[in-house]
Amino acid sequence: MDNRTEIRDFLSSRRAKITPEQAGLPAYGGRRRVPGLRREEVALLAGVSVDYYTRLERGDLKGASDSVLDAVASALRLDEPERAHLNNLAQAANRAQRVRRHRPPQEGMRPTIQRILDAITGAPAYVRNGRRDILAANRLGYALYSELYLDPARPVNVARFVFLNPRARTFFLDWTTAANDMVAALRAEAGKNPYDRELSVLVGELSTRSEEFATRWAAQNVRFHRSGFKEISHPIVGDLQLSFEAMDLPADPGLSLIVYSAEPGSTTEDALNLLASWTVTDEKSLTRSEPSNVTAVPDGERA
Repeated sequence: MDNRTEIRDFLSSRRAKITPEQAGLPAYGGRRRVPGLRREEVALLAGVSVDYYTRLERGDLKGASDSVLDAVASALRLDEPERAHLNNLAQAANRAQRVRRHRPPQEGMRPTIQRILDAITGAPAYVRNGRRDILAANRLGYALYSELYLDPARPVNVARFVFLNPRARTFFLDWTTAANDMVAALRAEAGKNPYDRELSVLVGELSTRSEEFATRWAAQNVRFHRSGFKEISHPIVGDLQLSFEAMDLPADPGLSLIVYSAEPGSTTEDALNLLASWTVTDEKSLTRSEPSNVTAVPDGERA
C-alpha cells in the first residue's frame, strides 16, 4: 500500500465530509465545486499556509510536527481512531523507505496463551491478529465460530468469511454493520502496519473479489475494535446477542484476546450453556488442532 496515496485519499475524504457550517465558517453563496471544505478553508482552520496544507494532502507528511498534525486533525474534526490513523500515516512517511517492518511469515502461539484460553470455560474466547486471522480459541470459541471452520483454508480469517462466504449474510444478523466495522478495522491496521505484505495481499484479494469490500475500502473510514455488541445467528443454538471486549497482549505485539459474554439470565446465556454442552457431545466438530498452521513457541521467545 502506497503511503502517499493513503495520506492523500484519507485527508481528502475527511475534508469532503465537513460543510463550512459545521466548521464554523460563513456559508458563501453560489455553487461549490467540491463537496465539503476547500483546501484553503482547512488551511485557515489549521493555521497553516494553503501551499503547506496542499503539500500535506498530496501525500507528503514527512517532517510534519505533532502540533501541525493536531491542528489538521482538529480542522477536519477527526475522532480518536481517525487521529490515530493520521499519526500512523505520518510515522510511516517519516520512516526511511528501506526500513520496512515485515511480520514473521508465521505467528507462533505461546503455550500459556492457549492455557489461558482453555481456562475460560463459560465464555467464547479467541486470539486474533490485526488481519483478523483467528490463531487460537477455547472450546466455546470454536463452537461459536464453527461456520467459519467449515472452510478448510487456514488460518481462519474473519474478513474473508464476511465478504466472500454467502453464509456470513445469515450468520451476522446485522451484516452491514459487521462489514463496515471489519473494513474500518483493517484500514486502521493498514495505517499501523503499511508494509505488512500479508495484509496487502488480503486487501487486494478482497478488493478484487468483493465489490462490497472495495466500495467500503474506498471510503477511508477507520475505527477501533475494543468493545462492542454482536448479534449472531448460530446454526445450532439460534440467535445470540453478545457483548465483546478486545484486549491487547503486550508480550505478543499485534495480537488481541477477544472474549464474548451474555447478559446474566438472558436467553443468550441459556444458548451459550447449550452450546457448551454441544461441544462436549460433538467432539469431532471441534478438533483442538483446528489452526494447524500455528506453531507453538516456548514462553519468552517472542519479542
